[in-house]
Amino acid sequence: MTIQYQNILWNNKKVIIGEPATEKIEPVNLLIGFHGAESTAENMLVQGNRLKLDNTILIFPEGPVDAGEGRWSWWKDGPSQQKSVEAFLIYADEIIQSAYNHFGNQSTISLWGFSQGGAASLVYALLGSQNIFKVASVCGFLPELPSKNMNEEPPAQIFGIYGQNDEVVPSFLADYALEEMKNKGHQVQTKETSQPHELNSENLSDVYTFLKS
Repeated sequence: MTIQYQNILWNNKKVIIGEPATEKIEPVNLLIGFHGAESTAENMLVQGNRLKLDNTILIFPEGPVDAGEGRWSWWKDGPSQQKSVEAFLIYADEIIQSAYNHFGNQSTISLWGFSQGGAASLVYALLGSQNIFKVASVCGFLPELPSKNMNEEPPAQIFGIYGQNDEVVPSFLADYALEEMKNKGHQVQTKETSQPHELNSENLSDVYTFLKS
């Protein structure tokens, strides 16, 4: 399947859009990929390009927090993390609304991400204002969350992958995050591997299978 990519601006921030070259059937599926901390939309595209799903448009936004040297994050760590996560939720709302405006509000929205991007996907499923169909998190976690009502939309289907040898996000933190999602009513599948902190081809194959099912 051939994907045609273009860079566009939504709310004055770069977003990379990948559309199948074949004719789309309305409504389309929208898959938003969140890159890791201090990374780029291009880095996520290199991995996400393998997720060539039928009738699905790939969306790779750029994080709102400037991490320097052309790199971006979704929120700041440290004492202001709660407030920064709250700002991320507003930013993600704007991304999703722009996607609806661009492709139609009957589209289904799914999220996926690696590391802080996986965390961003989980945070939005918990606290975001829009209905999310599926979420795939690789080496994700939950940051310090703002005091905000949980999302009252129908529960999302969630798939979490984490590694026993992850030196950045220890497995107990990833496991805790996925248990929290389950406790909040989401449908959660988990896979623990022996991997370090990475997004590998086996992960992408598992994410593809989950999103396709």
